[in-house]
Amino acid sequence: MSEALTLPAEARERAGKGASRALRRDGRTPAVIYGGKEEPTTIHVEQKELVKQLMTGHFMNSIVNIEIDGKMIRTLPKDVAFHPVSDLPTHVDFLRLTGDSMVEVQVPVVFINEAASPGLKKGGVLNVVRHELDLICPNADIPEEIQIDVTGKDVGDAIHISEVTLPKGVKSAITDRDFTIATLVAPSALKSSGPDTDTETATEEAPSED
Repeated sequence: MSEALTLPAEARERAGKGASRALRRDGRTPAVIYGGKEEPTTIHVEQKELVKQLMTGHFMNSIVNIEIDGKMIRTLPKDVAFHPVSDLPTHVDFLRLTGDSMVEVQVPVVFINEAASPGLKKGGVLNVVRHELDLICPNADIPEEIQIDVTGKDVGDAIHISEVTLPKGVKSAITDRDFTIATLVAPSALKSSGPDTDTETATEEAPSED
């Protein structure tokens, strides 16, 4: 997983829309820490520092150590609300991490050994259906990425979640189907498929109603 981030914060004494608006005017962003069998902790953080961490691109999959009055609370960001016009963060939800609890996160996939793929060597294209996997992981051992080996893959082949070796203690959050992560297609097929490809993917991804 990405290196842990540290985010200074202050306890929020007042709740409500009026208090939140006042904080935002002062360059602060309201937030809440919940979970861990404890009462939610309402806080506020410096908006500029929060934006800086959001701009790293991996904020939502990073452990964030929130510092309040010298005390560190280990958390995982779960939701960020943004202003519809300014696109600045208006509220953040953090999940408190305790003990050996499990968390659900999205982890990016990385394809390796492309030179060992007959399909790619002959000009095929890797059509990625899922750039991230929804995984359930121990909170102390969240992988930074999941590597998927394309050795031996030829045009027409598909890579499903059942083929992926996940780290110890990590499992897919989607368990009702063997979903497709990527397919290997000819360049002409990729160009001509258009909406049909999306339709087929949607059909494959949709759970059965039976």
